[in-house]
Amino acid sequence: MPTRALIIGGGIGGLTAALALSRVGVSCQLFEQAQQFSEIGAGLQLGPNAMRRLHALGLAVPLAQVAAFPSQLHVRRAIDGAVLGALTLGETARRKYGAPYATVHRADLHKILLTAVQAGGADLHTACTLTGFDLTRSGLQVTADFKQQQQTTQHAGDFIVGADGLRSAVRAQLLGDGSPRLAGQVVYRAIIAQKDLPAAQRSQDITVWLGPHLHVVMYPVRGGDALNVAAIVRGHLPHDSLDWNQAMHAQSVFAALRGMCPELHEIIHAMPHWAAWNVYDHPTVVNPQQMAQGRVALLGDAAHPMRPYLAQGAGMATEDAVALADAVKHQSLNRASSAAPSIPKAIQAYATARWQRNARVQARAQRNGDIFHATGSIAWARDASIRVFGARVLDVPWLYGG
Repeated sequence: MPTRALIIGGGIGGLTAALALSRVGVSCQLFEQAQQFSEIGAGLQLGPNAMRRLHALGLAVPLAQVAAFPSQLHVRRAIDGAVLGALTLGETARRKYGAPYATVHRADLHKILLTAVQAGGADLHTACTLTGFDLTRSGLQVTADFKQQQQTTQHAGDFIVGADGLRSAVRAQLLGDGSPRLAGQVVYRAIIAQKDLPAAQRSQDITVWLGPHLHVVMYPVRGGDALNVAAIVRGHLPHDSLDWNQAMHAQSVFAALRGMCPELHEIIHAMPHWAAWNVYDHPTVVNPQQMAQGRVALLGDAAHPMRPYLAQGAGMATEDAVALADAVKHQSLNRASSAAPSIPKAIQAYATARWQRNARVQARAQRNGDIFHATGSIAWARDASIRVFGARVLDVPWLYGG
C-alpha cells in the first residue's frame, strides 16, 4: 500500500506539496475549505530558488506561457524619483542560479499547479473545514475530521500536512501558539492591462520605490501584458482584515503616499481598482518542532508567514513542499524492504532541514522592511550604499542559490 498524505489547504503551498509528493509515489488527498479551488490576490515574484524547483516538477513550459521574466530590478527613491541602483536579472540570473527570476499572477500559477495535481491523480475535496485530527489507536496513522456542508466526514492517512495558511487550523492544534499578530503594515494592491497605461508608465522590469514608512513595488505579470502594483505602508486597517481582498478607494492610497514624487502618483492614479489587507505574522521559527511533530508537518504560511519585504512567501512554500517530498522519498528508499517507511523520521528530517533557512528568510524580510521604510540618517546610508555598491547589495546569492 502506498504512503498516504492528508494535505490541508488548496493554495500554492498545498498544491505544490500534493504535486511533489505524488511524484515520489505518495497517495495524496487534498482538502480545501472554499467551495472551489481558486486564488485571490494579484502578482507575486518567484526567485530562481523557487523557479528551479517548479521546473524540476515539470512546470517550465506552462510557466513560460504565463509568467514575465524581467531583465532588471530598479530601485528608486519615492520622494523625488531619483534612481538609486539596479540589479540585472534575465539571462544573468538564469546563468548564475540555474533558473530565471519570474513574476506571475498568483491565479495563473495556481491554475498551473491545480492542472498538474489533477493529472497526477490526487483526490481533491472542496468545502471541507478541518475540525481536528488525531492518531489512530495503533499510532501508525492519523485521522482528520472535517465538516462538509451539513455532514461530518473522517479520513485516515499516514501523515497530515498543514498548508492551510496564516490562520492554520493544523498549526492551532499542533502548536497552540495563538492567533497571528498584526505587523503594523497595510498592503494596497492593484493590477492593470499595460495597454491601458500611457507608454511612459508601461514596464517589463521590476521597480521598487523606497520612502519614509512605505515602499511601492511594480512588475509585469500575465506574460508581460499586465502591470501589478503593490504599496506597503505603515499602519493598519481599522477593522479585522480576515478578507484578503477588500475593495479600497484610491483616495486611501493617495493619502498613504502623500508627499511622494509626481511620477509615482501618476501610476497610482492610473490604477482602476485597489484592494487592501493588513499584514500579519508569527514570531520567527526557533526550532524544528515548530514546523513538524510526529506525523504532522506544517509548510508555507502555516509554519512561517513571511513579511512581504523579500518576495519569498511563495518561494519558501515551494521549497518546503519539495523538501517534504524529498524527505519521504529518502526514508522510503532507505527502509528495509519488509518494513514500512518511517514517516515520523521523514517528517522530522524535513523540519530539521528547513527550519533554519525559513527563520533566516523571515528575519531578513523583517530587516528589509526596516531598511525599505527607513527615515533620516538610516535612509541616507541606505541610498548611499545602493548607489555605490548597486548589485552587490541588491543580489541575494545565499537565497537564490539555495
